[in-house]
Amino acid sequence: MAATPARCGTQGEKKVTAVIVFGDSIMDPGNNNGLHTVVKANHAPYGKDFAGHVATGRFSNGLIPTDFIAQGLNVKQLLPPYLGVQHTPEDLLTGVSFASGATGFDPLTPVIVGVISLEQQLAYYDEYRSKLVGIAGEEETKRIIDGALFVVCAGTDDIANTYYTTPFRSAEYDIPSYVDLLLVGVESFLRNVSARGAKRIGFVGLPPIGCVPSQRTLGGGPHRRCVPERNAAAQLYNTKVQELIRELGKDTAAFPTLVYIDIYTVIQDLVDHGERYGFTETTRGCCSTGTVEVAVLCDARFAPVCDDVSQHVFFDSYHPTQRAYKVIVDYIFDHYMQFLHL
Repeated sequence: MAATPARCGTQGEKKVTAVIVFGDSIMDPGNNNGLHTVVKANHAPYGKDFAGHVATGRFSNGLIPTDFIAQGLNVKQLLPPYLGVQHTPEDLLTGVSFASGATGFDPLTPVIVGVISLEQQLAYYDEYRSKLVGIAGEEETKRIIDGALFVVCAGTDDIANTYYTTPFRSAEYDIPSYVDLLLVGVESFLRNVSARGAKRIGFVGLPPIGCVPSQRTLGGGPHRRCVPERNAAAQLYNTKVQELIRELGKDTAAFPTLVYIDIYTVIQDLVDHGERYGFTETTRGCCSTGTVEVAVLCDARFAPVCDDVSQHVFFDSYHPTQRAYKVIVDYIFDHYMQFLHL
């Protein structure tokens, strides 16, 4: 694509006021901690390489993409969850994440596992905005929202969990019709975010779902190969979402800047050519056997961790390590930030 842009924030006039995030576990810094769900990461070994070895609820050994995005834009070092922590006014003024691990665009997805729906994330955003007005007034709040980067990242759990792991949707939908159902949710969500004042939205596509360790285990046969059908489902979704985003983007009044962000390519490259990035293990997580353990099953009380997490692309059977996340976010900055006018 275009030449690599300078790291954002180096030019004062391009400074992002805040980072505001909706989505699933890739972007969840701990919003699930207070929920009655098994989808949590607020226990060891999660956070083993975080400052103070704290398991904050981030689904990794350390930082997650929201933190690297906030750092790369010179906004702040860590993007906090909206729920469950005491925010300073500055925390709120510079953005939060509403993301909830295991949610999705299919309304059934969060219900199955008891997590926060995207609709509820929007309700929390409305509450958050009124807090901003209380801190800074309406005019300053509008300036912050106008200058914020909004990030939306969901959909993996819909296909990997709801479609392929439970019987609720696969009995009545084939993949093309299920992808169409997801797109209804995507369009509705993007219109709702736009209606709330978002001027710059980065929409993250799906990874090669069939190459995630848990999916290799469940569908990849005795040799745990990548599952072509699951990758094809992700690719179909990505293609259709890009078409939708192109159409929505034609309405420049509603969507001044709406950018599709491909992560499929970089994660596939990490899996296929991990050695180029210094990784030696690309098919198993670092937690226990690395084949199925995630969330409640990845627990230091009975699940040992690998000797050298820096060699692993994945920390558990579903989520990348901090070092792999850094590679992914660097790729996003190099390829997409200029299109978000940052």
